[in-house]
Amino acid sequence: MSKVLLFNPRSAIAKHRIPNSIMNIAASVDGRHEWVIVDGNCESDPYNRIKEYLLTGEFGYVGMTVMPGPQTRQAIPFSKKLKEEFPFIRIIWGGYFPTSHFKIILQSGYVDFVINGPGDHAFPKLIDALEQNTPYELIRNLIYRSGDNIIKTTKEDLLEQDTLPPLPYDKLDEFYPITKSYLGKTFLGTKTLAYHSSIGCPFTCSFCAVVPTYEARWKAKSAAHVYKDVKYVKEKWGANAIEFHDNNFFVSEKRTVEFAKLIKPEKMNWWGMARIDTMDRFKDESLALIREAGCKIIFFGAESGNDQILKQLDKGGTQNGEQIIRFAERLKKFDIIPEYSFVLGTPAPTPEQVMEQIEFDIHFIKRVKEVNPRTEIILYTYSPVPTEGSELYTSVKKAGFEFPQKLEDWITPQWERFDLRKNPLTPWLTPAMIDRIRNFETVLNGYYPTVSDIRLNPTKRNLIKLVSGIRYKTNFYKFPYEIKLLHRIWKYRQPEIQGF
Repeated sequence: MSKVLLFNPRSAIAKHRIPNSIMNIAASVDGRHEWVIVDGNCESDPYNRIKEYLLTGEFGYVGMTVMPGPQTRQAIPFSKKLKEEFPFIRIIWGGYFPTSHFKIILQSGYVDFVINGPGDHAFPKLIDALEQNTPYELIRNLIYRSGDNIIKTTKEDLLEQDTLPPLPYDKLDEFYPITKSYLGKTFLGTKTLAYHSSIGCPFTCSFCAVVPTYEARWKAKSAAHVYKDVKYVKEKWGANAIEFHDNNFFVSEKRTVEFAKLIKPEKMNWWGMARIDTMDRFKDESLALIREAGCKIIFFGAESGNDQILKQLDKGGTQNGEQIIRFAERLKKFDIIPEYSFVLGTPAPTPEQVMEQIEFDIHFIKRVKEVNPRTEIILYTYSPVPTEGSELYTSVKKAGFEFPQKLEDWITPQWERFDLRKNPLTPWLTPAMIDRIRNFETVLNGYYPTVSDIRLNPTKRNLIKLVSGIRYKTNFYKFPYEIKLLHRIWKYRQPEIQGF
């Protein structure tokens, strides 16, 4: 029986995290097929490591998880080269990028199958079918090419997460020692664990890559299950903080409160993602307990203070500009840091309107900082995602935007910047608009340096705040070279692209 090689392409320069998506797939085949993991974050030459395994002749399958952006840099050229050197190998991609862009991926000729969403059932069933030479056409969550046609099978209902097999932490530790490789020093703690407690999100924001994958569905592990996993890693490898990488950790107040009660005695700091309108309905006693249980900072998709932009983005729910400000102020009394992300540069009928929207949100962000200076601000430039049928995606196509028509084009510098949502060069954005956004971001990060950059001592923070003060207070953002120089010298951490 052929073995399975699971590859996690490089996604970060430092502070590597447990590759949870690949670990889920490893758990799904564990006991049915032999498997190994190659983590591109932990290897100096990951392609050579993959090749060493394949040259044994024992492996028939390579599975990769591929997020847009940095991971495509290894996933695309590695897959092409592997298909040339080992044509018998079946290459299977999963993750947000292949789910959204499966056509050009399968048309490339060097990816055989795409897992469309969760692969907990689809991946092992596909391997079984290929091993036994039996039909795979009825396997759900599968996309593949048949002649010139792309076949997309039915989507599977999201699985009850507590029924899934446990992640094989002990076997991962044999490949890459967990303490040394994955428990990094962060703002939260000296040994920070990355963990997924749920999948999906019950909302349909048209700018979010999660929507095509989960289609407004959400399933979570129980609070007791999450606590059991976290406790295991804490006791065995010394984890003392948690990053919850769920798309929306705080959907359920009841589950959140249950988890807070369980984790409180462990004295672990933690972070997760939420919606403002969801958490604004949480009772005060719930928010107080969450903080007492170690939650220091929560990421919220504010997106815009402009209610018309929120409607354009299909934000859904009840979120509005005034609520965004009110909630930032509310969290002050609980000592929870709100981390607000904003998306600037959405399309509009005229360039003047685009710039007006950018200026509106720059002013709005400063209002947020007035009511709660500790609010962390993350700035993104709007980058379209292929949410078919959404009014926003229809409008960006009419404006002349097109995704690459060839897979290799995704690893050009232009499209890498697009995936990082820093400089997407969309047709309605001019260089002056990009400069305005980026220069404001530089001044903002100078006057309010992120708390998550643990290398900035008080002296550095006070100095860069002093240097940036006049610019911030007078709204003069052009040519902030002195701030950029300090950021470069001190290797300022940008959490939106580097994490904590």
